[in-house]
Amino acid sequence: MSSIVITGVGGFIGSHLGEKLVNDGHQVVGIDNFDPFYSKTIKQNNLINLTKNKNFQFYQIDTRTEDFMLALSNLDVDIIIHLSARAGVRPSLQFPQSYVHHDIEATVNILETARKLDIDKLVFGSSSSVYGNLPDLPYNEEMKLDSPISPYAAAKLSCELFNHVFFSQYGISITSLRFFTVYGPRQRPEMGIHKFTRLISSDQTIEMYGDGTSSRDYTYVDDVIEGVVSATQKVAGYSIYNLGNEHAIKLKDLIDLIGNVLGKTPKIIQKSMQPGDVNHTLADISKAKTHLNYQPRISIEEGVRKFINWYKNTNN
Repeated sequence: MSSIVITGVGGFIGSHLGEKLVNDGHQVVGIDNFDPFYSKTIKQNNLINLTKNKNFQFYQIDTRTEDFMLALSNLDVDIIIHLSARAGVRPSLQFPQSYVHHDIEATVNILETARKLDIDKLVFGSSSSVYGNLPDLPYNEEMKLDSPISPYAAAKLSCELFNHVFFSQYGISITSLRFFTVYGPRQRPEMGIHKFTRLISSDQTIEMYGDGTSSRDYTYVDDVIEGVVSATQKVAGYSIYNLGNEHAIKLKDLIDLIGNVLGKTPKIIQKSMQPGDVNHTLADISKAKTHLNYQPRISIEEGVRKFINWYKNTNN
């Protein structure tokens, strides 16, 4: 029986995707090295439901090493879904070489593994950060991308370019998915909605970078997972898709929304914009709608309520 390999399976998106696929009856092989960017315990908790499922097997492996190919060489792999990466825009400005190692080197090793083992399908988790600060909104997949403003964004764009090389030279069918600020249960603790919820709920002060008019296209994790699953079923040739919600919310409005749901008044300290942060994101998802039947359903208002309900019922 063939298997679906997910790298970064212990992460936020990876663990949700793994659960969806095993519940749909697929055999899933999860790969994660428990990178210390954030707590290993959180990732292990993310995997609790998966490890109970007979359709799931896990390998603690660094995807940059030969161990990755050795593990896959004993499997009948149908497709690799590559989600592992060193996360975070701001830390990438402090440690740019780390993003070369964990993102670009890892991706090239995964592509080489696919080539050597004749695995002919791959889905790659990219990011809306590749668009940089392009002035024309919404962002579509045909835009010229030559202005990333963080090492994280540059690494993701580099990975997309390597994907194209391995498609054009070796015939591996590859789909890159540009995620737009995914949130929901298990979101990383340093991400905005999670951090704001934690601080506002405990009456702590939050830092708002800029005047609050920057905006993001926040996409609920269940919608993104539906898009990823659809993409895995339709990998052919070389494709890029935006997976967003096609609606943006200003930072100050997001903070107010979280405060309202919590029944708290946010205590805000305004600070200057952080280096590497883009001003706005907004996805044109018409291509994903047409080819992947992608239809995001969860509004930011409903999604924040869902996240806060989860937060209140966990120790996160």
